[in-house]
Amino acid sequence: MDSQKMSYNAGQAKGQTEEKASTMTDKASNAAQSAKESVQEAGQQAQAKAQGAVDAVKNATGMNNN
Repeated sequence: MDSQKMSYNAGQAKGQTEEKASTMTDKASNAAQSAKESVQEAGQQAQAKAQGAVDAVKNATGMNNN
């Protein structure tokens, strides 16, 4: 086998490996972003529920003078 062909094959393998690593990095990044958004959404829902509870208590005690 000549060295040019071996060098070419090594370059191909390196390129494919880099591409796979890049794809895996993108997938991990997307998963992290998705998890972050889920946590933010859960936090917003909890905040809305807490605000609703505060409003309910204000209404029940007559403290809500709207």
